[in-house]
Amino acid sequence: MAARDLDDIVAGMAEAERNEVELEKKGASIRDEDSQEQELELDGIHDGLVYPTDEEKFTLRRVSDKLPISAYLIAFCELAERFSYYGCTVVYTNYIQQPLPPGSRTGADPKQAGAFGLGQRASTGIGTFNTFWIYVVPLFGAYIADTRWGRYKTICVAVGITLVGHILLIVSSVPGVIEKTNGALACFIIAVIVMGLGTGGFKANVSPLVAEQYKKSRLFIGQTSSGERVIVDPIMTTSRIYMYFYMFTNIGSLIGQITMVYSEKYVGFYLAFTLPTAVFLLCPIVLWIGRNSYTRSPPQGSVFSKAIRIWRTAMKGKWSANPVTVIKNMSAPEFWETAKPSKYQGEEKPSWMTFDDQWVDEVKRGFKACRVFVWYPIYWLTYNQLTQNLTSQAATMNTHGLPNDILTNLDPLALIIFIPISDYIVYPALRKAGIRFTAIKRITLGFYTGTAAMIWAAVVQHYIYKTSPCGYAAATCRDADGHPLTSPLNVWIQSGSYVLVAFSEIFASITGLEYAFTKAPKNMRSLVMSVFLFTTAVSAALGEAFVSLSVDPLLVWNYGVMGVLAFIAGTLFWFHFRDLDAAEDQLNDLAEGQFESEKH
Repeated sequence: MAARDLDDIVAGMAEAERNEVELEKKGASIRDEDSQEQELELDGIHDGLVYPTDEEKFTLRRVSDKLPISAYLIAFCELAERFSYYGCTVVYTNYIQQPLPPGSRTGADPKQAGAFGLGQRASTGIGTFNTFWIYVVPLFGAYIADTRWGRYKTICVAVGITLVGHILLIVSSVPGVIEKTNGALACFIIAVIVMGLGTGGFKANVSPLVAEQYKKSRLFIGQTSSGERVIVDPIMTTSRIYMYFYMFTNIGSLIGQITMVYSEKYVGFYLAFTLPTAVFLLCPIVLWIGRNSYTRSPPQGSVFSKAIRIWRTAMKGKWSANPVTVIKNMSAPEFWETAKPSKYQGEEKPSWMTFDDQWVDEVKRGFKACRVFVWYPIYWLTYNQLTQNLTSQAATMNTHGLPNDILTNLDPLALIIFIPISDYIVYPALRKAGIRFTAIKRITLGFYTGTAAMIWAAVVQHYIYKTSPCGYAAATCRDADGHPLTSPLNVWIQSGSYVLVAFSEIFASITGLEYAFTKAPKNMRSLVMSVFLFTTAVSAALGEAFVSLSVDPLLVWNYGVMGVLAFIAGTLFWFHFRDLDAAEDQLNDLAEGQFESEKH
């Protein structure tokens, strides 16, 4: 009995000790959580906010927050820059393709403006090179911003470079120069290259800069004017910032394109290049006015090289002669674990590992975003038809006195109309119905609407060939006096292609900007954004392979091939990234990592 009592006492004491240890662990865990919460609450951004519970995350409706004024200032800079860019490039096709009208010293002609007369293949080729160039340069602009100057300074320098390009563009088109085709063409090509340098540096950094103006990064509880408790979602706020940023982009594009096509037609190309330059001068003014109100991220050294080192470390022991095995190893959930600093003890830890495990997780997420972007070049093939082949297609139809490049404005017009409709009606209705229209779903739908746009264009081209006086030579059809002869089809039949492409941009292009910003580490946002923009350059390079299809009588095949490629790519994209779609919240909720620049 005594022995049993003693055993009971010992067992009871042991159990009490275990309970005490467990309570201490729980207490320490609670204290850690409390300290983390306290740290977040006292960071000057999330002070006093109430965070949702796991249950509330699934039951409460999510809404976006208000947008900061500084974001609108940066968006206005984008508006002015896009006015200048698209105002100039919208006339490139006629400037390069069509000949200088008889007796004209400016290129203007109510029937058909022109300058160099190099034909559709040359205009498509130079236009494709321009697209390629302005989306390669962002890689360098992003590197300089992230490592040397920061985004704001890089944008300011890029604006100065672009201004030089605009001046050269004007010089190529003034009377006395434009008639000398070789000299004017050389000046024009130099202008395109210089403008591309500036435009690329601007684009890589303005997109992340505008989203950085909103500082909150955690879900928190809010209340609507009707008293409804809701979750204010920073990711949705970022999505909304990019929707309106894109709307500002297209307001600039729309006004620039409409005014410049009439300028080239009735006054001359020199005016079509001068007016965008004047509007572009608003950029440095607005940048200077808001200089003290912008949120800026300082450069942090060679972040990209650290990311590559992390990847190389993770790849150790995972190489194989079999590429399938390599891909399988890289796709394994534990792939990045061996590259985390916590795996190294004391002196074993490499000196270049000046970051924590959370930053490795952020880099992992950034790499996943870049995998998503690999599919974008196929999507951009459909979009690039707007400013090249569809403009040439319009010239073969009855325009009823309108410039052939006026129809391109249906794209930005549709975006200006449908972006607010999507923001205030479509997306809230989907959320209210419990449908999560996540980024991967939106991008997939963007591919499919791009496919529909190309089907529309192919059908229109088929009927142009059927009704043109010259049949399958519709683009070069002229009468005895050299005046163009067109199909009797009304040019507004093209509208469907432009509107469908606009919808595809809302789903794919805007979401791509959002995805690049939200999935990149904070100190790599310009770089990841530039990778997204670089997909347009890759698409332009791919487009060069299809230049041979951009002439009569192969244009139906051109649009058909683009549509089929977009459909196949969209389908494969969805099946490949369904897992990322399911893990959207998990990716967005990653804690921000710590990164220190190496001291030299």
